[in-house]
Amino acid sequence: MTTTSIENELTLPCGVTIKNRLCKAAMTEGLADAANRATGKHETLYGRWADGGAGILLTGNVQVDHRYLERPGNVVIEGPQSNEQLAALQAYAAAGTRNNTHLWMQISHAGRQTPAAVAEEPVGPSDVALKMPGAAFGTPRPLAHEEILDVIERFAHTAAIAKQTGFTGVQIHGAHGYLISEFLSPDVNTRTDQWGGSLENRARLLLEVVRAVRAAVGDDFPVSLKLNSADFQRGGFSPEDGITVAKWLNDEKLDLLEVSGGTYEQPRLVGLDNLTMNPEKAESRRESTIAREAYFLDYAKDIRAVYEGPLMVTGGFRSREGMDSALTSGACDMIGIGRPLCIDSEVPNKLLSGEMTQTPVLEKTMQIGPGWLGLTSPFRMVAGINGWGQQAFWCLNIIEMGEGREPDLGLGVFKAFVRYQGSEKKAAAAYKQHWDNV
Repeated sequence: MTTTSIENELTLPCGVTIKNRLCKAAMTEGLADAANRATGKHETLYGRWADGGAGILLTGNVQVDHRYLERPGNVVIEGPQSNEQLAALQAYAAAGTRNNTHLWMQISHAGRQTPAAVAEEPVGPSDVALKMPGAAFGTPRPLAHEEILDVIERFAHTAAIAKQTGFTGVQIHGAHGYLISEFLSPDVNTRTDQWGGSLENRARLLLEVVRAVRAAVGDDFPVSLKLNSADFQRGGFSPEDGITVAKWLNDEKLDLLEVSGGTYEQPRLVGLDNLTMNPEKAESRRESTIAREAYFLDYAKDIRAVYEGPLMVTGGFRSREGMDSALTSGACDMIGIGRPLCIDSEVPNKLLSGEMTQTPVLEKTMQIGPGWLGLTSPFRMVAGINGWGQQAFWCLNIIEMGEGREPDLGLGVFKAFVRYQGSEKKAAAAYKQHWDNV
């Protein structure tokens, strides 16, 4: 067996070569201004990550429609871009591509996972609402056929702007319960027209977006896709569905397929198997993959059996040995790393040089307390504060780095939870004020 290491280059189907097998996974930044434009904070953050040594940096959600966001601080690209907006994106791209680094824009539409603070009535394939506490998300309005066609055009337009402004690739977000993922799920997509019903119909939006994006950027520009291995929700997008869609993707000229999983209701995407917002429908990850270092590696192997292009797995990789083993086994071709880069931007350099054999981990100690005060608390509110407080910790430290400061490693879970809620409320108010006046 040929040994493959994180140090090895990877040549993509489009002909582009990536300098190593490490990718900074997409993580939400919340650094856009009230008009959802890129800022100097993106330049500062991504310049720092580019110097950190990864072969690819994936941006957080760049939205195609300002009305439907993952959070108020998302960058949005829609319609004609002013010279000022283009210049900000160009500066962002220039910083993120130094050190021979690829910077790929992740393009997304939040769908029904748009917070109520952004849109009281989000949109989705159907009127199936998220089951989340606190009325955080409204009941979605089903998209009309013409609106679905508009969404496809928006993805293509955003991809074209990404290429124009110096980003070196794009990733289409088709996972984690956002709009494309919602269309794939029979639990969420209850349509009876050409966009719902059979898997072929439910995958139509995904495939049409991939084709439109490829047409917009040409054959020599990297196009990636993030796809759920499963939603981990009974009646949702299943591992068998994922394998079938992966087969279909062989015809779509993708350069990298990232395998992930979960939604807001079932947040397996961040390894939180004990935290579910919809327990009556929850499905667990396989015991074999829980025992592994990487959350979705076993599912990636199933997809590898049918998918012919390069694969990437993100979630849970912590050791250099585990990363090299996954690459050598052929389970994947690229390793995604997320949260460790929120506390040490030099993780890729340190792994590549041998200075580090294990990435830094804080989440095991990041909870209010043990037992009933921890992540496994029988009280859903306590478990939720721990789980979402952890996510707040990572988000707030991304903001710290974007503002030119060092990560705050002493920020506790409860304090992070409270501070994040306050910052999001403030950002939502600024967002509303701007767009109500446009």
